[in-house]
Amino acid sequence: MNKQNNLRQLGNSDLMVTPIGLGTWQFSKRKNLAGRYWPMISDEESYSIVEAAWQNGINWFDTAEMYGNGESERTLARALQAGNIEDSHAVVATKWMPIFRTAGSIKKTIGKRQETLDGYTISLHQVHNPMSFASIAAQMKAMAGLVKEGKIRHVGVSNFSAAQMRKASRELEKYGIRLASNQVHYNMVNRKIEYNGILEAARELNVAIIAYSPLAQGILTGKYHDAPESIRTQQGFRKRFGSFKEKGLERTRPLVDKLREVAENHQATAAQVALNWLTNRHDGTVFAIPGASNTQQAVSNAQSMKLQLTGEDMEILNQASAELQK
Repeated sequence: MNKQNNLRQLGNSDLMVTPIGLGTWQFSKRKNLAGRYWPMISDEESYSIVEAAWQNGINWFDTAEMYGNGESERTLARALQAGNIEDSHAVVATKWMPIFRTAGSIKKTIGKRQETLDGYTISLHQVHNPMSFASIAAQMKAMAGLVKEGKIRHVGVSNFSAAQMRKASRELEKYGIRLASNQVHYNMVNRKIEYNGILEAARELNVAIIAYSPLAQGILTGKYHDAPESIRTQQGFRKRFGSFKEKGLERTRPLVDKLREVAENHQATAAQVALNWLTNRHDGTVFAIPGASNTQQAVSNAQSMKLQLTGEDMEILNQASAELQK
């Protein structure tokens, strides 16, 4: 796949990235509470996942300080090096962990972020969530300072409401900087950002939406509908969620059935159709960062960018998805 044919501008930034990126929370190696959400993935498998994503057209990678206390960042950097993927070609996004911290921590921890990423430029630095002791104004001032110092290229936020996103945008503009993105929970099962003002604000501000959990943690692949018992043998917390229990799976089964019907017409998978629908429904505003726990998933996610769904396909899926929002 030719990356150049798939690049889109990420919001107000000058970053040109593919609609699909690679989320790397799963590279945490089960370190800290956040890291234990996923099974252990070896270095070798992590390197193969990054290489497969890159070779199949993905040009950007999302990580965070919170993912294993920097373990995901370290593993990503080693994987990029192992694949001979140069800093000038790859786009790396990471996040500052704000919980129980003030804005001063943004500057204090940037050296650690640079160390764990081992020479790879922080193209997008995001505030991971709005739960800091500091005001949004103080956080944006600190982020703007890092841009001015050349330590990061662009500023994003994550899990910010419409009002919080607007505030962040206004504060950054005081320093001549535009807010690039808001990373939020968004998929065909959970479309809350379409109704709570976040998507509307993003369009007005030209802020990119980066959708995390775009496959609803695997629900939209259909694999748990086919083998519901498989979730019980997995490490991590997902098996405790209602969406993976019998009632939850029956609720989403009609949507998965529609995804499979459309997928069959395009020689694709339900997951590929779900990703393509999400990243093409809103005129380039939405990007998605599915994770991958093996190379097959990484290839599948990347190849979703090749699909060309029809207007009829998009509306059929829209209606099936809308039923779950009631």
